[in-house]
Amino acid sequence: MAHLLGAGTIMLSMGVGAQPLLLSDNEVRIGVLTDMSGIFSDLSGPGSVLAAELAIEDFKKSTKTTFPIKLVFADHQNKADVASTRARQWFDADGVDMIADVPSSAAALAVLNIAKEKGRFAIFSGAASTRITNEECTPSGLHWAYDSYALAASTARAVMKQGGDTWFFLTADYAGGHALEKDAADVVKASGGQVFGSIKHPFSAPDFSSFLLTAQGSKAKVIALANAGNDTTNSIKQAVEFGITKQQILAATLMFITDVHGLGLSKAQNMYLTEAFYWDFDEKTRAWSKRFFEKQKRMPTMVQASVYSSVLHYLKGIAAASTDEMMPVLKKMRSMPVEDMFSRNGKLREDGRMVHDMYLLQVKRPSESKYPWDYYHVRQITPGDQAFIPLEKSTCALLKK
Repeated sequence: MAHLLGAGTIMLSMGVGAQPLLLSDNEVRIGVLTDMSGIFSDLSGPGSVLAAELAIEDFKKSTKTTFPIKLVFADHQNKADVASTRARQWFDADGVDMIADVPSSAAALAVLNIAKEKGRFAIFSGAASTRITNEECTPSGLHWAYDSYALAASTARAVMKQGGDTWFFLTADYAGGHALEKDAADVVKASGGQVFGSIKHPFSAPDFSSFLLTAQGSKAKVIALANAGNDTTNSIKQAVEFGITKQQILAATLMFITDVHGLGLSKAQNMYLTEAFYWDFDEKTRAWSKRFFEKQKRMPTMVQASVYSSVLHYLKGIAAASTDEMMPVLKKMRSMPVEDMFSRNGKLREDGRMVHDMYLLQVKRPSESKYPWDYYHVRQITPGDQAFIPLEKSTCALLKK
């Protein structure tokens, strides 16, 4: 039986013999802010909402908790102003305690500022910008799946080792695209390679022909795609149609299994990419992904798997802290390893970066694929402490220098 402790605060029992739990508004409220209908909807969108639902379901089963958990979701339309308006409404009027996912770096950075102002959690899975845990870091902003450094640097190193030492970038003209280009270019230069140039394209570009012809004309061995979603797949489709892939290597700095599925192995084969999750990695990933597939009819992306992991770990933090107050929950989340099908021995650092293994993958040829969604060779496992920006190089003001 709950009894009132103060304005908006309720004490609930978690079960027989459990420590009472102090909750604001009588429940935990989680909002999945995502792209429900745009170019990132396949890699996040409805699948991210489903992943959050599965996390809540599994948390309740494993902990036998009885406190109410409410899940809401909204479409931010890949617009920073829409994202910030929704975040403010959720925090101010709807009592949302944590916002999850938020694909698009511009939208994520807007939400990050609102979360900081309101003292509420925002846990990002679909955004790539390292600014989230570097110059704009805040205790309430956590970065879960990947960032531009972990993605672009890993892929760039692999392609450089294959002899791809001259690069030209086809870059989406927004924060995430700029970050992907910078981090990959830094690795190329540090490894003795050259960057011949770059060209920016608008978000959700309808036609890539002029951009690709410019990249082709650079004579660089590697055309790097610093974009995501449909922009990436459309770039690859048109590059194959123009015969560019016969002479130059395509390298994707941010690509998802749904992109490979949409393209087909004949167009995507042999490409290198880096991901934080692969459904067919081991028994844990397969078991969870098959549950996801039963409802979504496609295998999960690393964003969707990350949403599951972040929501589950957040709920574990509340249970361990016996409250949904931000700082006690954050302390517990940092103290516990992030252990689930997405992350093995993951660790939440003081800068908000969740550190975990990353996987260098190569897309299989059609003849190598043995069953549906059998798309990747796992070429390398990069430990988390090597995959992400080292703390000593971080610009996060939260760190004790």
